[in-house]
Amino acid sequence: MKPLETTFKRIETKYIISKDKLDKLIQDLKEYLVEDDYPISTISNIYFDTEDFAVLQDDDFGAKRKEKVRMRTYLSQPKADSQVFLEIKTKDQEGVGRKFRLLSTPISILNFMTKGHLDASITDTVVIEKVKKLHQDYKQAIKPRMYIYYDRYSLKEKKYIEGYDYNKIRITIDQNLIYRDENVSLFAGNQGAPLLDDNTVIMEIKAPGNKPQWLQDILNKYGLMEHKFSKYSCAYHKSQGLPYAPRPSIESAGIAYA
Repeated sequence: MKPLETTFKRIETKYIISKDKLDKLIQDLKEYLVEDDYPISTISNIYFDTEDFAVLQDDDFGAKRKEKVRMRTYLSQPKADSQVFLEIKTKDQEGVGRKFRLLSTPISILNFMTKGHLDASITDTVVIEKVKKLHQDYKQAIKPRMYIYYDRYSLKEKKYIEGYDYNKIRITIDQNLIYRDENVSLFAGNQGAPLLDDNTVIMEIKAPGNKPQWLQDILNKYGLMEHKFSKYSCAYHKSQGLPYAPRPSIESAGIAYA
């Protein structure tokens, strides 16, 4: 059995794509990519925060941290004893993201995140210390604050591409995104309000380094520009009746990487 990866380091870039481009785009990507081992999945996330979203607001405004804490499952109907992930995502000023995670049950993760209670399933020292620091920084209670669901299609790089050094690129395409800030539980189904309009999907490129030329050529062909977009931040703004729109990263347009 393949050992569980608990730490990731990669550059992640997001693109906002209309569905009418999607089929041809995927066809071009499949010259270099293949479907992942589990290409189609459903993803449910619970984001942890204070009652007034202090962690997210510090993230958005750069006051304290670039960090998000969430519980994630790929199961369509998780139970109290299902195996789910607790993940902490961070990003530095250069856009390099790191993800730390552990595998436990929803009940154990909830007890850990809201009360600081540890059981035998939670042993990852990096995640434990980061959660302890979170509790120290915020005197308000940490609680499940936002539910976000979507359907994901995943592609990974072919192990051999002629004339190109294999670089472990993955691409995910998320659609049918919904959110809710009430009844924030993995056991309450995937009902909620739409995060984006029906014709829009989110494509994310996950790579250990810069984009290869073949990938940048495909992005240029479809006029795709990197966007600054956070599912959690978008859900927060919409839940509060505040405007939110993906912001193009103008400096990334048309750049070809070696």
